Amino acid sequence: MQEAATAHAAEAAHGAPGEAFNAGETIFHHLMDSQTLDLPFVGEVHLPVLHIGSWNLPITKHVVMMWVASLVVLLVAGIAARRRAMVPGRLQNLVEMLVVFVRDELARKNIGHGGDRYVPFLLSVFFFILACNFLGLVPYGATATSNIGVTATLALISFVMTQAAGIRENGFGGYLKSLIPPGLPAGILPIMIPVEIVGLFTKPFALAVRLFANMFAGHAIIMALISLVFILKSALVGFFLSVPFSLFISGIELMVAFLQAFIFTMLTSLFIGMSAHPAH
Repeated sequence: MQEAATAHAAEAAHGAPGEAFNAGETIFHHLMDSQTLDLPFVGEVHLPVLHIGSWNLPITKHVVMMWVASLVVLLVAGIAARRRAMVPGRLQNLVEMLVVFVRDELARKNIGHGGDRYVPFLLSVFFFILACNFLGLVPYGATATSNIGVTATLALISFVMTQAAGIRENGFGGYLKSLIPPGLPAGILPIMIPVEIVGLFTKPFALAVRLFANMFAGHAIIMALISLVFILKSALVGFFLSVPFSLFISGIELMVAFLQAFIFTMLTSLFIGMSAHPAH
């Protein structure tokens, strides 16, 4: 990611003779979604637009990154599940450790009774977000989870699963009753009902914004540090400031990539547990 960002910043700095380097434009061009994809030894590739009836569906670099993330998850899961041996390999051990962690520490603890039936969904969310986050750290890659549209869609799926879990466990009538805390005076129900309904939608909103903001901010900081070299036009700034701090932030991004996948999955399991087993 850092190599691609440096290359793009250098290209922007020398793109137009006599034109001042625009750090903001360079940063947002690198972070925003687009219909072009930078590939090694190939350069800029323009992505097609799918025409389905009257619908025009553009293929963007974040869409490609989600396809790649899905393929990576399927390949890793397939390889880990296919190999049968008395002594598991490193990949099998790693995948098994993550699967057991999500099952025992997230699904069973946060959802409780019947939590195992939601393990496949939670694992899909966790590994997909993790793959998307890590792809943003790969040279010439892009972080699909730094797109608010992607995180909002993930949050919407989580919201639907949460409501479905509540209806499945309690029935539609029981689910509606669980939205209102028991024992409230009838006089404040007209106030509490809208508050509880709004609360239903603040949870997926928080999920979407938290994941988007954290993934966007880290890459924006790295690009800003690299841009200092071209703004100040000093190699010393790059040697003593931009490169060391960019490497440091990149190391933190490795931890953040895992942490944000964990937080999103953990909160999803928590919301499912609150909906499926409301406290009375």
